[in-house]
Amino acid sequence: LLRPYIMSSVNDTKFNSAVFLLTGIPGKEDAHLWISIPFCLMYAISIVGNSVILFIIKTDPSLHEPMYIFLSMLAVTDLGLSIATMPTILGIYLFNSREISLDACFAQVFFIHSLSLTESSMLLLMAFDRFVAICNPLRYASILTLPRIAKMGLVFALRGVVLVFPVPFLLKRFQYCRANVLSHSYCLHQEVMKMACSDITVNSIYGLSVKLLTVGLDSLLIFLSYVMIIKTVLSVASPIECLRALNTCVSHLCAVLLFFTPEIGLSVIHRFGNSSSHLLQILLGYVYLLVPPLMNPIVYSVKSKHLRARIIRVFIK
Repeated sequence: LLRPYIMSSVNDTKFNSAVFLLTGIPGKEDAHLWISIPFCLMYAISIVGNSVILFIIKTDPSLHEPMYIFLSMLAVTDLGLSIATMPTILGIYLFNSREISLDACFAQVFFIHSLSLTESSMLLLMAFDRFVAICNPLRYASILTLPRIAKMGLVFALRGVVLVFPVPFLLKRFQYCRANVLSHSYCLHQEVMKMACSDITVNSIYGLSVKLLTVGLDSLLIFLSYVMIIKTVLSVASPIECLRALNTCVSHLCAVLLFFTPEIGLSVIHRFGNSSSHLLQILLGYVYLLVPPLMNPIVYSVKSKHLRARIIRVFIK
């Protein structure tokens, strides 16, 4: 009885010695060095762009307003997401380094998911900022005071950390004896738990519950805030004032779409899309984590007149 078990366990991965193999773009192994160029550029633009946003907002007192403080919180989160995924993604394409230890993988799961929840929270807070500014402008300064903004940012950041904190420990209790090849260039909870040879019901229910209570609830509240904003704007008599009010929301709407569309799409594919294209899953994974940190500073710099003017002034000097 033991011999067949031993023979069948040759390819099994035991917990203490296991590694996962990360995946780049299948069939493009010979072009990894060339593929690394756009990834390096994306990371460079993300890190420089978000760092510039933070520097400008910190050093310019005229930008110490709620909207820009929330934007600086978003920039910090985007920097964290870029740093969390950069080592494994660039490791694959620059050095063909596919192996990642279990502990490193679990740590990456924690940082990616906690920062993703924080990003969702920051977008919700920014929606609240726009809601108050347009629907209740006379009380804007009294509602969004600096101490209150700091408390809101801290509470929502802690929400992400606290909810994701159990996940690495839930993964660590498993033994991993299935095929150890992951579909992405980084570790995600939905995928890592499928590598376990144990019952993953608890992980699956917990992961889904956290998603619904955070990303699901945040997206619903953002939607409702924009329903109220549109209702208020349409009641304004002047079309010019109407357009001006909506124009202040364009940057935030772009950020919301850039984050929630791939986030929800990837969650659906991981849970229900077994027959979906493997390549689509990989590409959507890159869009989910790389595009928002890349595009957010660009969109806000282009759309915000004050921010754009300060950036131009700094670089011209």
